[in-house]
Formats: sequence, structure tokens, C-alpha cells
Amino acid sequence: MSELIECPPGHMFKVRFSNVVTSLFLDANEQIWETVQAKEESEFSNAVKHHVFFMDSAQQKHTEIPVSILDLEDLEELHLEKNLIEVIPKEICHFQNIKVLYLNNNNIIDICEELGELQNLQSLDLSSNPLNHKSLDVISKIHRLQELRLYDINLEEFPVQLCKHLHHLQLLGLSNNKLKSLPPEVTNLIHLKEIYLQNNAFQSLPIQICALTALQVVDLEKNKLTSLPADIGSLCNLVKLFMSFNKLSFIPKTLCQCKKLAVLDLSGNRLHKLPHDISELKALNELGLSNNELKMLPPTICQLRRLNVLYLKNTGLSTLPATFAELESLTILDLSQNSFTDCPHEICGLIQLQVLSMDDNLMSTLTPEVRSLKNLSYFGITGNRFTAFPENVLQLESLEKLYIGQDHGLQLSSLPDDIFMLKNLKELYIENNNLEFLPSTLNLLHNLEVLDCHNNNLKQLPDTICQLHGLQKLLLQNNQLTSLPENLDRLHKLERLLLDDNPMVNPPLDLCSLGKSAIWEYLQERRQKHMLATKIQALWRGVMVRKGLGPYAYLLQIRKKGKKSKKDTKGKNKSKKRNLKGKK
Repeated sequence: MSELIECPPGHMFKVRFSNVVTSLFLDANEQIWETVQAKEESEFSNAVKHHVFFMDSAQQKHTEIPVSILDLEDLEELHLEKNLIEVIPKEICHFQNIKVLYLNNNNIIDICEELGELQNLQSLDLSSNPLNHKSLDVISKIHRLQELRLYDINLEEFPVQLCKHLHHLQLLGLSNNKLKSLPPEVTNLIHLKEIYLQNNAFQSLPIQICALTALQVVDLEKNKLTSLPADIGSLCNLVKLFMSFNKLSFIPKTLCQCKKLAVLDLSGNRLHKLPHDISELKALNELGLSNNELKMLPPTICQLRRLNVLYLKNTGLSTLPATFAELESLTILDLSQNSFTDCPHEICGLIQLQVLSMDDNLMSTLTPEVRSLKNLSYFGITGNRFTAFPENVLQLESLEKLYIGQDHGLQLSSLPDDIFMLKNLKELYIENNNLEFLPSTLNLLHNLEVLDCHNNNLKQLPDTICQLHGLQKLLLQNNQLTSLPENLDRLHKLERLLLDDNPMVNPPLDLCSLGKSAIWEYLQERRQKHMLATKIQALWRGVMVRKGLGPYAYLLQIRKKGKKSKKDTKGKNKSKKRNLKGKK
């Protein structure tokens, strides 16, 4: 078992000795090997030098790779990302056993030739460095490299030498660059399984990619693609295809030949229709079609029986295919920002549905059939045209999150007392309405954690809100509240309380701006004063009971006694004066 070396004050480095993970502390200005030399006689000194396989020295503000780390010759995985390193030293060649090297997010300009001597290196990340692109050719000498990440390095051309020599490459990350094309030699990367080209300047899918039949993941999000080649059907092992936020106006039928395709994201394009053969994608379980101009779906989409997630936000839909309920595996459905006037009855047959977003539609009613969605846990109906709370929602017993704010729709004036029927509700969002009061039955929502009522017309909170012991967030900004329930501080789990833009008096507005702790202290002091006043009043009443008098009679008696005592005092004073005169 490895012991722990400490060099206080220190930074923590994660290291692994013979598959045992522990921690090693090292001051940023000291060298680990100097500490070890001080323990030259110990067995641990050799253990550090010869049996450290993993080290995480990320985010330590290193300006260079510490010599102490370079001495760890058996190192297999080294994390130096997010530092200030400017130079890769020649001594990097000491890492003859290294397999994983992360140098991303530094200030490295040139790649030294010695990096090419790391023949066991399998994964290299040089992303987000101001690299001299000519020095990238050194990487071509690392013949066993399997993963290469060069994100965000302002790359305009991918080096041909890398295509010619990195025959074992399986992952190539080139996102956030300025690439417009790939060299023809990229077809040499016959073992490539994942290629990431997000946020570049491609106007068409590089045809060479279609020859890389081992590809499983292709990411070309946020480019300028206007079409996909018919040869895309050659990618027989393709599992994930990301093409969102391009300029695609159609999808070739040949894409439906990719029988293993499980995730397809075509959101944010210019599609008007989908290929009829989309039903051939039997393995598809996630489909993104949001922000297109579809207006209708082909009935064949309902044959995707494995489909688990379907995004149809802002697609111009007002109806669904009659057989939509055949998507029996669907658990997440986004139909927000469309033109539905009611929750489509076709949806109500999706008994596995857990998440349904119908925000920003034209709904003014909610079909009673919605109660059949027994597994629905998330329901978004914000920004519709409800004139009153749709009480059919109360039949959704498994609901955990309900969004019924009205960002730009009609406003609700009340919540039903039966809101407590949603016994599993954890989050309730009713912002941007015209609520003046909350139902006193709110306390029966025992699982409630988030209550968002901001931008309403609330004038008072029910005292029962203090019984929501699981509440963590209470958002009340921009209402008409002047006071808070005296026991609100009993909400011990409350983490966030917002009261901005309320005409608060009790507690005062300036105190509310100091945060929850100040509000809690105020409520506690107010409660103590109230309790003290109550005790005094109880004592006073006890005295009256003992005297057998009502409050007014008791006061009169006290006054009479006071007058009588004054008369007696005056009489005594007069008699004293008479006696004095007699003596004289």
C-alpha cells in the first residue's frame, strides 16, 4: 500500500501506483523529485519514480512541464490541460510508456520533434493552443496513435502527412476550425470510427468521408452544408449522424440504407419533407427535426418502433399522423412552438411517454384523454391560450414537473384547490400570470422542491406554505407582496428566496435585498417579540380572572383605588399640618 507524501503548502496531483489510486501533494514551486530525494533511503522513492502510471496536473498554472513530472518514466497517462505551458520540452521523449497525453488549453506554439518519439502514445489532445500548423507533421511519426484532438486551433487545411501515416487512427477531432475541405488522402484512415467537424466552413459533405466505411460517428453540426451526397448510404456502420444547423433542403433516400443508424439530428435546417423510406431506419432511437419547415410528417415515421426521443419543435405542425400512437417506445416528445389547438389525441396512446413539451402552441383546452399518460413526469404547456387552469392536468398523478407560465399567452387568475392531487409534483412553474393568491392546499404537495411564481399579482402568501418542508427554491419577484408568513423560516431546505420588485414592508425591502439569512433573522426576532407580547397579555388576563372582573371593570377599579389613595394622602397631610399648629 502506498504512503502519502506531503509538501505543504501544496497542490494535489492524482497519481496511480500499480492500479491503486491515491493523491500526491506538491507545491507548485517545488520539485517532486527534490522531496523524494530527501527520502532517498525509503522504498517509496523508487516507487514514485518507477511505478507512477497516472498523473493529473491540470489547472495548476504551470508555465512549463515540471522536471519532477518528466522524471516519471513509467507514466502512462498525463493530464496537463488548462495550464500556461508554452513549450513542449525535448525531455518529453522520456515518456516511452505514455499512452494518453492531454496538453489542450495551453499556450503551445511549436511541437518539438521529440514528441514524435512517443511510439506508445495512443491519445493526444492539443486543442485550443496557438499552434504553428507546420509543426503538426511531427504527429505523423506517432504511428500507433488512435485518438487525435485538434479542436479550436484555427486550422484551415488538414495536414496530408497525418493522413498518410496515422493508419491506426480511430477518432479525429477537428471541430471549431476553419476547414472547407479534407485532403483526398483522408481515405487512408481506414480504421477511423469517429470524426468531429462541427463548426467549420464546409459547404458540402467531403465525399472522401463516404469511403470510410468503419465510421460510426459523423458530426458536421454548424457548417454550411446545402446537400448530402448519395454515397452517404455507403456508411454501413454509421450509428450517429449530427447535421443540425446547416442549410439542408432535402435528405437523400440513400441515407435510409444506414441500417445501424441510432441517432440522427437534422435540426435547424431547411427541410420541407422527409424521405418516405425513413421507416427503413429500424435501429433509430433518437431523431431531431426541430426548426425545420415540415408542416406534416410522413405516416411511415410511425413505423420507427424503437424510437425513444423525437424533437419536433418549431416545425409548423398542427396535426400528427393517425398512427402516431404506434411509436410505442417513445419517452420524450417535443412539440413546442407549433400550431396545435389541443393536445393531439394520437399522443394519448403513448403510454411510455415521460416528457411532453407543448409550450407555445395555440391550446385553449386539454383533452380528458391526457389522463392515459400514466408515466408522464414532465409536462410543458407554457405560452398557450388557457383562460383557466386546465383541470385535466390534475389526473396526471405521476407528474413531477409542470410548466404553465404564460410568457406571451393568456394569463391565469387562480390555481385550483385540487392542485394537491399532483402528489408527486416536485417543480411548479406558474410565472407570468395574474395570480393574486395561492391555494391554501399547497402544503399538501409534500414533494414540492421548486415554486416559481415570479411576475404575478400575489398580495399574500398562505400560511400553509410554511409546511412545504422540502422546498428548495421559492421565486416571488415582481409581485405585490408586503409581508411574509411569520414561520417561513421553518423551510429549512430553502436555498433560494427571491423577493425583488415587491412593495415589502414586513420585512422591509432594504432588508430583503440582504438575502435569505437576514430575512430569517428578522422573522425569528419578530416571532420572539410576538411571543413576549402574548405572554404579557396572558398574565394580565390572569389577574383579571382572579379579581373576577372584566377588562373595563378592572381598569375602573384601578383608577378608583388611585383616586382614593390620593385623597387619603391629602387627608393625612392636612391632619399633620393641624397637629403642627397645635404644638406651636
